[in-house]
Parts: sequence; C-alpha cells; structure tokens
Amino acid sequence: MTVTEGPDPYFGTPIVPFDTYRTLTLAQDAGNPRVARMTFNRASRLNAITDDTPGEIRAAVAAANACDGVHVIIVQGAGPAFCAGYDIGLFGEGRDEHPCKQEAVPWDPMLDYRLMRRYTDDFMALWHSPKPTIARVQKYAIAGGSDIALCCDQVVMAEDARIGYMPTRVWGCPTTAHWTYRLGPERAKRLLLTGDLITGTKAESWGLVSEAVSAGELDAAVDSLAARMAGVPTGMLMMQKMVVNEAMERMGLLASQTLATLFDGITRHNPEGLWFRRQAQAYGFKSAVEWRDSGRPIPEGETARQAIAELDAFIAMKNSGYP
Repeated sequence: MTVTEGPDPYFGTPIVPFDTYRTLTLAQDAGNPRVARMTFNRASRLNAITDDTPGEIRAAVAAANACDGVHVIIVQGAGPAFCAGYDIGLFGEGRDEHPCKQEAVPWDPMLDYRLMRRYTDDFMALWHSPKPTIARVQKYAIAGGSDIALCCDQVVMAEDARIGYMPTRVWGCPTTAHWTYRLGPERAKRLLLTGDLITGTKAESWGLVSEAVSAGELDAAVDSLAARMAGVPTGMLMMQKMVVNEAMERMGLLASQTLATLFDGITRHNPEGLWFRRQAQAYGFKSAVEWRDSGRPIPEGETARQAIAELDAFIAMKNSGYP
C-alpha cells in the first residue's frame, strides 16, 4: 500500500504504520487493489472492542484515505463474528479506576464524556471518510459493534447474523445514535426500549442495512458492491457521500450523538449501571450479561443500591479468602 507521507489531510491524525496495529489489520485486497480491507483480528474474543480499537479504526481510515490507489474500504471481522461490542471482561469486571467506570464518588461526567466522545468520533471516522466504507457483518454486530457497523456507508449482513444494542437495558446508550436516522422513530424505539437483536433478514426488510444474503454468499455480495463502487473516481465518491452526510447531519445526527454520549456515561454510573458492574465483578461478566439479556427485571433505584451493598460484601468476603 503506497501511503502519502505526513499527517492525514482529512482528520489531522498521524498515519500509523500498518505493522503497529494491535486489534486490526489493514491491507489492499489482493484481487482488487482499489479496495482496502480493515479486519478486526481478536477472533477469540469475537473481535470485542478494547481501549486500542477506536483509535486504530481512525488511524486505519486515515491510512486508507491517504493511499491514492484505494477507492473503497471494507470493514470486516476475522473468525466467526464481525464485532461483539466492548470487551466487558476489560471494561466491566475490574475495580480499577477508569473514566468509563469510576469508583470514586461523585463521579466526573466530563471525564467520562471526553473519553467516550473520542471513541464516538473515532468510530465516526468511518462515516466521515471521504472514501466509502462497507461493513461485512457475520454472526454478530452487537452493542459497540453495531455502532461501528452503522457508521459505515453500507452494511451487508448474513441473513442469520444479529444486530442490536442489548446494553440499552442497562449499562449503555448507543453513542453514535444512528438508529433513528436509519429506521425512523417507532422501529428505533422498538429496539432501543427492549435491547432486542434482529436478524440480517429483518434488518434489511426494516431498512437498517442495505442487503442481507446467505452466509455462503456474504463474501461475493460484499466484493461485488465494493468493486462496483471502486470503479467510480474518488472525487465523485467523495462528493456524493458528502451530500448525503450533510443532509443527515442537518437532521440532527451530531447533536444526537452529544446527548447519547452523555447519557452513556450516566448509564454506567447510575445505581442500575453500578449494579451491573458489581454483578460482573462478583460472578463474572457472563453472569451479568445473561441476566441483562434474559428479560429478567433489572434491579433499579433503592433495590439496586441494596443489591450493590450485598454484592460488595460478597466480593470483600471472596477477596479475603473466606471459603
């Protein structure tokens, strides 16, 4: 991949050498060098998001845009899934201080916002990329993984893949806020008020994604779409994308992201969010996720505070070595 030297002209961030990524790879397609493939490479964790992932997405987008030969960027996941969201094992189980899981009282909402806004803006590099982006979704694009997919210009899913934002039940608000703009208010509420997942087939029928195909046809469908776009001059691609993005942003997308990013911080530090984190710390993140996604009522308010006290006592006893 031949890359222009110096800072990226669109985002102002340094162009990171391709061998320095920790959570993804970036390469031109061997069969069509007009296509760049950004591949999440934490397959054993279903490509769950770490602290490194958002910034590496932005850096990879910058690098692909700086490569004169690239016209289109495919975003994909290695292994069985596209992306299963933030790695709760990293963000939920530990009790160390972090802007997204502050244990001190009172918590600092602006400290949380600064970090999460950076993550949101990093994901939105896919949206702002002058060269079009296509998400290739197999198995899961859930929670933060759906944020990444929906920041892309086109999403092609396997029919049996799942997309949704389960943390809207507890401990999350989708910061990129694309749901309403793609689905309209009623269907957006249908998903965000339940945390339900939908299949690629339903996502296509609802207009959330551009295409759903059988798992065996996914590569061919994505490659065909990328090749069709790749034949168009980069200047033409950039202008058409800018017109559509401008219309979306005038409808309030960026303002919605500000509100959603603030609310996301609140969901992780209100009594319900603290209960979820304590459940993960006491019994493991799988236990917390199973409760969240089962449809069981989430402890709230004073009930959540009482549950937190009980979980804190259990954690202290466990850490003391008491059998």
